[in-house]
Amino acid sequence: MDPLTRILWRMAQWWRHPPSRTYVRILIVVLVLATVLVLVERFIGWPAWMTTDRVPIRRM
Repeated sequence: MDPLTRILWRMAQWWRHPPSRTYVRILIVVLVLATVLVLVERFIGWPAWMTTDRVPIRRM
């Protein structure tokens, strides 16, 4: 199932059986935190201490 169909299916389910207020609040908080992280990374930059280093793969 492609992503657009899945989103439309979920919206139809939510229309028929709306989620609780608690679930909606948690969803909004998660979306806001994700948006804040993306904006920080995009405009301020990612701190060096949070960047992982690539580990070379040893081949035998």
